[in-house]
Amino acid sequence: METKKEILQKYLPEEAMDKVVELIERYPCHLKIVQKRSTKHGDFKRFSDGKIQITINNDLNPYRFLLTLVHEYAHLVTFQEHKRVKPHGLEWKSNFKLLMLPFLSPDVFPEEILKLLARYLMNPRASSDADMNLSLAFRNYDRFTDKTLIFEIPDRSRFQYRNKTFIKGKKRRTRYECVEVFTHRKYIFHPHAEVELIN
Repeated sequence: METKKEILQKYLPEEAMDKVVELIERYPCHLKIVQKRSTKHGDFKRFSDGKIQITINNDLNPYRFLLTLVHEYAHLVTFQEHKRVKPHGLEWKSNFKLLMLPFLSPDVFPEEILKLLARYLMNPRASSDADMNLSLAFRNYDRFTDKTLIFEIPDRSRFQYRNKTFIKGKKRRTRYECVEVFTHRKYIFHPHAEVELIN
């Protein structure tokens, strides 16, 4: 049977391994690596019996996997210290920054990500995808995908998303308003939504 370290080696930058093992041993919980979810990279759950579970998607590149793992452990530490507070409030932000510090090194992250990550951590948001530059830098290290990000395709393009066909509309502040072809209903898409362009 594989050890935690042997399992995690498949998903993390090699230089981060020992520090990650220290982190998960210091804050024990049920850590699960799960199939890709389109709405999130990871999550933190507390069950009614007191058990705590952290899940991380198995399709993330090593750098995004590491950031997501530390993000979720920051929720665990914040819960242990404060119980109920805002999920991504000041307490979580403070713990996230502290837990990320040992990993902010060119030995762990490529230079292009490291600079953007340092800026993002000054005031981290609920999702690293909210920082477009950081999200694009991470994407350079993703495994091959035939998907395109919605902001990359021209207006009025047709695309598929979850077995539905849409026409890309105008940007409304931070998101794109798109129309589903068959029902004519309007949907709002995050700029980084992965879609399949129809030629």
